[in-house]
Amino acid sequence: MSGNRQTDTMTEQPTNSQSLTDDQRWRIAMAKDRRYDGAFVTGVHSTGIYCRPSCPARAPLRRNVRFYASAQDAEAAGLRACKRCSPHTQSAEEACVLAAIAAIREQGAMTLDQLAELTGYSPAHFQRLFKRTVGLSPAAFARALREERVRGALQEGSSVTQALYDAGYSAPSRFYADTKGRLGMGASDWAKGGEGRTIHWSVIETSLGDMLVAATDRGVCCLSFGEGEDELRSRFPKAELVPAGEAFAALFAEVVAAVEQPGSDSAHIPLDVQGTAFQQRCWEALRTIPPGETRSYGEQAAMLGNPKASRAVGSANGANHIAVLIPCHRVVPASGGVGGYAYGPEIKAELLRREGVDKP
Repeated sequence: MSGNRQTDTMTEQPTNSQSLTDDQRWRIAMAKDRRYDGAFVTGVHSTGIYCRPSCPARAPLRRNVRFYASAQDAEAAGLRACKRCSPHTQSAEEACVLAAIAAIREQGAMTLDQLAELTGYSPAHFQRLFKRTVGLSPAAFARALREERVRGALQEGSSVTQALYDAGYSAPSRFYADTKGRLGMGASDWAKGGEGRTIHWSVIETSLGDMLVAATDRGVCCLSFGEGEDELRSRFPKAELVPAGEAFAALFAEVVAAVEQPGSDSAHIPLDVQGTAFQQRCWEALRTIPPGETRSYGEQAAMLGNPKASRAVGSANGANHIAVLIPCHRVVPASGGVGGYAYGPEIKAELLRREGVDKP
């Protein structure tokens, strides 16, 4: 939920696993991203065991963790294999999926027939196997990988056009066709951390308390409670922040109305958000949950085609900076209750009550 300010890593992948930093490995392990199983192992020196990145065991303290390239390296350091995730073994299916991922990273998008020939499975069976393991189809995985390569190149200072070609797009139009209709800033907005963007903002009094609203000329980029300019600047450190003027009065009035009556028609309010491909898929799924209904994390993950990705879904929801309009308040624990929320369980419960959910 929004109360979990964790960084999702499901699609934040560099070109190859050897270029991962320890900070990236730690975020991958916290997200339990199965696509990195085999790329490295996590050694927990307080317990003397090592695990796969996707191990479902409780997260260790960062200070007790070291990362190793292989099970052999971890065992040479005196660690033993985790009995829960068996990092020293690999099923034939896992080996085939990892081989396909390596091929896609090296060659780019491949047809199902090519992947089937590589792995020895039928195209239909391998499609199901890959999606069950990774959470995306092979084609969607290749697209997400290319988009992340674009983002990485832009953050390193490449021009937009050069970044697109380096990532494997035959023309800029192909990138925009792939990303058309998604929540999210355009390719150029990844460059230099959003430098050059102007964000108009205001703190508005509502029945739920003071509410921070911020927008670019494309749409709302932040909506939060109990926050102000300092928090906005921490999210957009290189953007120009200016108090909202008359030009944004109508938009902000629509935002306030949507918050005072959550569940009212707010789909027309434009949004300008920045996130990884996986985060954006999670946020789009949130917007399909009807007002007055809730979903568990597992149910939201199932909406994305991977029921086991509930932890990664929670992390993606936690990266959402636009409360109510991207309704992460509609996701609650399967065990019952309201669950966590960045702006307090009271506000979350009240939002649900106003939508007609009395007892989540």
